[in-house]
Amino acid sequence: MSILNVEHVSHGFGARTIFEDATFRLVKGEHVALVGANGEGKSTFLSIITGRLQPDEGKIEWARRIKVGYLDQHSVLKKGQTIRDVLRTAFDDMYKLEQEMIAAYDRMAELDENDPEMVKLLEDVGEIQDILDGGSFYSLDARIEEVAGGLGLRDIGLDRPVDELSGGQRTKVLLTKLLLETPTILILDEPTNYLDVEHINWLKNYLNNYENAFILVSHDIPFLKAVTNVIYHVENAKLTRYSVGYEKFLEMVEIKRRQEDAAYERQQAEIKRAEDFIARNKARVATRGMANSRQKMLDRMEVLEKRTEKPKPHFKFHEDRTPSRVVIDARDLVIGYDEPLTAPLKLQLERGKKVAVCGVNGLGKTTMLKTFLGKIKAVAGEVELGDFVSIGYFEQETSRDNSNTALEEFWHAYPGMTNFEVRAALAACGLTTEHIESHMSVLSGGEAAKVRLAIAMQAPCNLLVLDEPTNHLDVDAKDELRRALMEYKGAVLLVSHEPEFYEDWVDDVWNIEKWTTKVI
Repeated sequence: MSILNVEHVSHGFGARTIFEDATFRLVKGEHVALVGANGEGKSTFLSIITGRLQPDEGKIEWARRIKVGYLDQHSVLKKGQTIRDVLRTAFDDMYKLEQEMIAAYDRMAELDENDPEMVKLLEDVGEIQDILDGGSFYSLDARIEEVAGGLGLRDIGLDRPVDELSGGQRTKVLLTKLLLETPTILILDEPTNYLDVEHINWLKNYLNNYENAFILVSHDIPFLKAVTNVIYHVENAKLTRYSVGYEKFLEMVEIKRRQEDAAYERQQAEIKRAEDFIARNKARVATRGMANSRQKMLDRMEVLEKRTEKPKPHFKFHEDRTPSRVVIDARDLVIGYDEPLTAPLKLQLERGKKVAVCGVNGLGKTTMLKTFLGKIKAVAGEVELGDFVSIGYFEQETSRDNSNTALEEFWHAYPGMTNFEVRAALAACGLTTEHIESHMSVLSGGEAAKVRLAIAMQAPCNLLVLDEPTNHLDVDAKDELRRALMEYKGAVLLVSHEPEFYEDWVDDVWNIEKWTTKVI
């Protein structure tokens, strides 16, 4: 039974075509992966099926009585609430029913037992009680504690105001609330971004045992492979369904591409032979009929388009002059904002060394980087940068309401560069002319990350500081970034929740959990 049917959907932004005559169906209980390169339209498709965006053409049809739960990349939380307050909103319908039941009891206390209204109220109260019992209403707090614990929110503290949370912690709150709502269909856009390894494993187990359907967008391939059984591939404005596992899907895509290339080459050869025959024979009376016949055949032929390869990114970080032996020297350093997040730290990063910083979210990884860079004042102690240290910085979180185009965003950082130079730098990162001329606010997370990487790569440096650079990047871009960082001769300080990205090329791993003042 299909719970979602998408028929002949087309959509675009300006001259940029995102989907053309796309079709999609979701069957009850299917665990679907929506895959494709950055900017192919995965998040746009999710916005279309959830009604946040109206397609230019086509029809979206949901089955009746379907409850859809959607976690997108850029959800926000209202200020003034605690984590527990937000999680309890997952059960707003039940709390409203409870208030309705209490009001009914209050009204019944005012009526005579023979009053006709009493019979109606008793029926209403019975129905509400059945709904509350069926939804385990009286054990909701235990359920909140269970799911919140699985995603690490108990470690943060459920009574903590959401205003104080990091980006990763906010993602955890939104995801926990969504899971507590137990929708008929889950729609998850990059749910593992900002999640730690242990919480990714918990979510993996949860989704494997999830009886309802879900659609997942994720560039975390091991996670995606573990939890999905159907794949929709978004490529060149089309959606193609594969009812196979991820590895088999890759094989089938490669076979399909080879077949398309072969068909195109065969047709081009056929067209060339026909055109050559026509050119040689159209002037001769004896063969003019055959030439005209060949021309009519060409006119009726549906000409295949040459398959276009998406531009692959090429990343290269340029080394600056050699700095002193120690590029970062932290002495008795305590990081935090209003209160300390760590015990006093003594840390050194030497030139040319590459270090990954790991640990659960909220313990100060980003705060540590910003303290090293002088963007945040230390609670205690001091940080000293070595002589001749020049820094390249990739920041984790940026505003999504940027009205600059990608071109203007780059130019703002490097106003002295020519139009050609800026376009060349952005194109090298895998961005097309359409991307370069689009506003940052409408680019996908991966496209925006490539713009920021292009800016970070422009100036030579001998210390790279990268805060979660792989979030939103597709597989090709991750592989290329990994290669570029391995090749780079300067020092690297990397925050990442993906050990498979860094574990075979860094010199050391700093686990911030060992230094925290919090109980984990």
